[in-house]
Amino acid sequence: MDDEDLESLGEKLYDLIYPKHADMAPKLTGMLLELPGAVIGQMLQDEALLTKALDRALAALQPDSSKPPASKADDGNSVSSDSLGEQLYDLIDLFNTGHTQKITGMLLEQKKEAVLQLLSDPTLLEEKVKTALKILEDCGRSQEETGVSDSLEKDEAEAVGETLFGLVQDIEPVRCADITGMLLEMDSSTLQKILCDRAMLELAVQRAKNALEGTLS
Repeated sequence: MDDEDLESLGEKLYDLIYPKHADMAPKLTGMLLELPGAVIGQMLQDEALLTKALDRALAALQPDSSKPPASKADDGNSVSSDSLGEQLYDLIDLFNTGHTQKITGMLLEQKKEAVLQLLSDPTLLEEKVKTALKILEDCGRSQEETGVSDSLEKDEAEAVGETLFGLVQDIEPVRCADITGMLLEMDSSTLQKILCDRAMLELAVQRAKNALEGTLS
């Protein structure tokens, strides 16, 4: 999205937000402009979606007073997994995929640093949501259909490779590139199954690791 589009969206958002939250309109507009362009466009058309996003932005600006303040010992790990999951769920829910819970679960399997990056980078989050949605759709298709073609389109193969690499990296960070390469040799239906099933993925990673170590010894 270029600067002109961003400015135009910002003006439209501000006009809608100002009557409801005059004092905080500039701040709220800025926060919502961090979302992907497609989501902002939807919010301009759908008042319920805009209200939902505003409620979340307001909640983020007003710390929950019922929660005890974090102690200094917690500073290095101040964002709990539950909190990350909630924030990620809220952002993914704005995409209206119909698979918010599943996609949140898939993305939360990454390391905390990667999840934090998703929360701060709307463009990256949008890419990951699209990839996860594609994987879920492919999983659904492979369960419904028999004789699924083993040929993956180039773009799809690239997206699957990136997602697989991130998941493998969490399980086996040292040899993740080699192991990902080995797993990508599988046929597409098996590959989609291991992307949908964490236990199958861990087993496949372990087998690949054993095979690599056997080759090296």
